[in-house]
Amino acid sequence: MEIYVFAVGLLFIFSIVDLTIGVANDAVNFLNSAVGSKVSSRRVILIVASFGILAGVTFSSGMMEVARKGIFSPRFFIMPELITIFLAVMITDIVLLDLFNTFGLPTSTTVSLVFELLGAAVAISIIKMLRTEESFLVLAQYINTGKVLAIITGILLSVGISFVCGALAQFITRLALTFNYENQLKRYGGLWGGVALSMITYFMLIKGAKGASFITPAMLAWINAHTWTILGGSFVFFTILFQLLMLFTRINILKPIVLSGTFALAMAFSGNDLVNFIGVPLAGLYAFFAANAGTDPLTLPMDALESPVQTNTFFLLAAGAVMVATLWLSRKASTVTRTEVNLGRQEEGMERFDSSQLSRIIVRMVLRLFNAVPNMLPAGVRRWVRRRYDGAGLRPAPGHAGAIPEFDLLRASVNLMVSSALVAWATSMKLPLSTTYVTFMVAMGTSLADQAWGRESAVYRVTGVLMVIGGWFFTAFSAFTISVCFAFAIGYLNGFAVFGLLGMTGYILFRNLKIHGRREKATKDLDLLDLKRVEDADYAVRTCFEHTGRFLNIVQTHLDTCFDGILTQNRRQLKDLRHQTSNVQKWSNTIVANIFKTMRLLQRGELKQAARYSTAISALQEITESLRDMILRCHVHTANQHSELLPDQRKELQQVRKSVEALLAETAQIFLTRRPFEYPQVAEHYAQLKQYLEVCDRKQVGRIRSGQSKTRLSILFYGINNSCQKISEQTLHLLDIFGETFELGLKAEDVIMIPDK
Repeated sequence: MEIYVFAVGLLFIFSIVDLTIGVANDAVNFLNSAVGSKVSSRRVILIVASFGILAGVTFSSGMMEVARKGIFSPRFFIMPELITIFLAVMITDIVLLDLFNTFGLPTSTTVSLVFELLGAAVAISIIKMLRTEESFLVLAQYINTGKVLAIITGILLSVGISFVCGALAQFITRLALTFNYENQLKRYGGLWGGVALSMITYFMLIKGAKGASFITPAMLAWINAHTWTILGGSFVFFTILFQLLMLFTRINILKPIVLSGTFALAMAFSGNDLVNFIGVPLAGLYAFFAANAGTDPLTLPMDALESPVQTNTFFLLAAGAVMVATLWLSRKASTVTRTEVNLGRQEEGMERFDSSQLSRIIVRMVLRLFNAVPNMLPAGVRRWVRRRYDGAGLRPAPGHAGAIPEFDLLRASVNLMVSSALVAWATSMKLPLSTTYVTFMVAMGTSLADQAWGRESAVYRVTGVLMVIGGWFFTAFSAFTISVCFAFAIGYLNGFAVFGLLGMTGYILFRNLKIHGRREKATKDLDLLDLKRVEDADYAVRTCFEHTGRFLNIVQTHLDTCFDGILTQNRRQLKDLRHQTSNVQKWSNTIVANIFKTMRLLQRGELKQAARYSTAISALQEITESLRDMILRCHVHTANQHSELLPDQRKELQQVRKSVEALLAETAQIFLTRRPFEYPQVAEHYAQLKQYLEVCDRKQVGRIRSGQSKTRLSILFYGINNSCQKISEQTLHLLDIFGETFELGLKAEDVIMIPDK
């Protein structure tokens, strides 16, 4: 039995790791509205969420039955078999959730748990049937198919219901209060606060009380008997309270509503989702105790696990403490939160996801529908809706300490009210509803109703939503498949498989940590580029040129790596570099977006300056495209195993490389330091390059005529030289604009070798 004591201990170690990984993914569920609206400092938001988690864990006792008997029938298994199932489930959960955290994609811990339990139980059932030579038709006895189908149906329905509820609630709210809601809030703010807080009270207290570990049957009966009294009293109390706050203080009542909703949703999350992290280890502990209570622990059927068990409050609070610590310390939690907040932000800007064919089809269909439906309504109704829904020119008011919110407090309050209501109701019904599905789809529904998905961003946002939803299906498939494999391995190899899987899990976690670090650094660099709501035109101009200097340094680095790769025929190096070209494109696009913002800030008398910046945009795009074309050519050439560069071609390209990289480095340094410079001295690098390219061209013609350089090799050679020339030309254009802007250096037209614009 000592080996099973070790296994149960291992399950609890896994539960701590799973808690830290799972909360990092699920934190988005209750943080996105408060963080996106900048209702307060991150410290205050985390404090409120922490208290909500600690309160909610005490309501989760009833949910623990899902891990014990929700997916399979424990009476058909013995303790060693259940321990095998639980080990496979926990290892799978850790690996799968950490993968999603690394790439910043919110997934469902509920779905992963359900399908992991299903997969591991199916695997162990098959092992039992093979050993006893039973028919595979008996599998239906081992698996609680009815409950599994109910859970899966409930989870899938929650996706559609949450989206529709979020969209309708936001549409009605915006019609009532409009985007310019400050005046409306002064009249009806008390009623809005009363409705919001009474709903939260109703769903948190009345619906969630059934699962609380400290609620006695008498207390529960009293709450059920006085439902309308509590609901009506809450509405009256909160309505009066918020009306008084508006009359006698300058408090924005939406802020306490959003913070209260954050508390409520954190409470609902921990009450509903705690089973996903500690339900399996607790089930293993109960199985171990139940087996030891019998005469033959290793062969005793686990009928005892089908009886209701009240979870010890100490275990729940300890798990809550780990969840709170993870909330404060995990960097991956902010990464996942950023994905959902960006998909729902009100303003356009740089999008994380690219467009796809499916997203384009969906957007076209929705646009046709939206164009057709209004024609069915009377003209007066259409005018009234347009007037109430006119958000043109309005932006969310600055949040805490002047921070720029992604959406306003009104939408944040709707997100939290609808999400907490749905999740708390599911908890009271003991349905393991996915909080990720609910909160994500509610947030997407409210953003759609708020016209956040404009024509400039709709295809990218839809692609992001489809990517996340596709990840959910991938979660289900992967959870089932991986847990089946792990359960088979442990079932046949026992301890050898466990230690092997432990080693593999440690390696995967370490590797994901390194990948996340690189991705996080790249994301932070891009975030620092975005000027957002800068109002000072001079500051915007200076910052754009500083960013351009950093961009040219990146171009130089990529160019240097590309030359190294093609000169040494390093296919892997060029392949990795090709994958990094998307980051260069993002840098370029972000700087271009900032230039557009700068042009809007310039006064009417500065039209000539604005025209110069439009030239800078085309120069940046040309540099990016030329670099991408060069990298692509070099990678394709090496990947196709074409002929290596000739010795003379290598020497010539080294000279080309030296000139273009010197020009990029010196120009970048000028942009970053804004120091005076001699234009002809810098342009000399381009003059040397152009003269040397003419020499290269004559020599290459000779090699082609003599048959030394074949067709593919000639195409590559000319392609590299052409890209380098374009990059150099456009770099000089940028330097020309920089000199005119800050009146540094000589005029470009004074230097005869400058190419025409």
